[in-house]
Amino acid sequence: MAKVVMTCGKICCGKSTYARTLRDELGAVILSIDEITLSLFPEGAGDLHDIYALRAEKYLLSLALQILSAGTDVILDWGLWTKAQRSRLRAFWNENHIANEIHYLKLSPSEWERRISKRNAEINKQEPSAYEVDEGLLKKTESLFEEPSEEEVDRIVVQ
Repeated sequence: MAKVVMTCGKICCGKSTYARTLRDELGAVILSIDEITLSLFPEGAGDLHDIYALRAEKYLLSLALQILSAGTDVILDWGLWTKAQRSRLRAFWNENHIANEIHYLKLSPSEWERRISKRNAEINKQEPSAYEVDEGLLKKTESLFEEPSEEEVDRIVVQ
């Protein structure tokens, strides 16, 4: 039976790289909110970003159900920054009788800072493949991210 793996972690902690590794191991499909929003709004969505991200989430949940019903595993390359979001998604999959796991990617503060600096230096401003982590996004991440408890996650991946 197909399952869904949800990635959890701060921006720039390696979720997308980890998702690609899992994809290769499981023969899964990756669904990424960032890929959709960057494709539609390469210049950024500004104050509407959170609204568009919620719309993308709704669409991707529907798409995930279709992919799972075809027997293929799905990896949600999302942040799952809050306990409420993790609980809501876990309940959604359980209500739909879909096996699900949350994998939390954990970094030391110094490694996180190093990765943010590296990403910002490498981003192609013409056609970005990731969000630049400016001071505003950094503050948003730090204010919203709720580190999951061990009981919330199925696997902790220390980077």
